[in-house]
Amino acid sequence: MRLTEDAAESSRVELGDWNSLKGEAIAIRTAVFVDEQRVPIELELDEFDGVSVHALARNATARAVGTGRLLPDGHIGRMAVLKSARGAGVGGALLRALMDEASRRGFAEVTLNAQTHAIPFYRRFGFVEAGGKYDDAGIPHVTMRARI
Repeated sequence: MRLTEDAAESSRVELGDWNSLKGEAIAIRTAVFVDEQRVPIELELDEFDGVSVHALARNATARAVGTGRLLPDGHIGRMAVLKSARGAGVGGALLRALMDEASRRGFAEVTLNAQTHAIPFYRRFGFVEAGGKYDDAGIPHVTMRARI
C-alpha cells in the first residue's frame, strides 16, 4: 500500500489491492453508481476488481470519499466521489494518483470510459475522445485516452 498527498486539495490518496481497500471502495461505488445512478450492483462489481490497483481518496478527517482503479492493461475506471466531496479536488487527486501509478508501471498511455457529463473534467488532465458515444448501464459514455 502506498500513500500520495495533494496538499492543494487536502486529499490523501491510498493505493492498494482489492482485499485491502474493498470495504470502503464498495461503499463509495454503491453510493455513487448503484444508489445515485441506478447501475445494477451485478454490473458494478466485476472480475477486474481482484486484479486491479485500487485508489481511495481520504479527506482531512481520514474519511474515504472517493475511489478509482487501474486495470492491468492501463485502463482507469470506477472513478467515483461521494456527493458531499465533489468540487473539492478529490477526483483530480484520484486521477493523478492512478495516472502516476500507470506511468510507474511503464504505460505511455491510459484509457478510460467517461460518462459524457465528465468529459470536461478529463480534458483538464489531457484526455481526448477516442471514439463515439455509447451506452453503458443506461448512461452515455465515450472512450478517452491520455499520454502520460
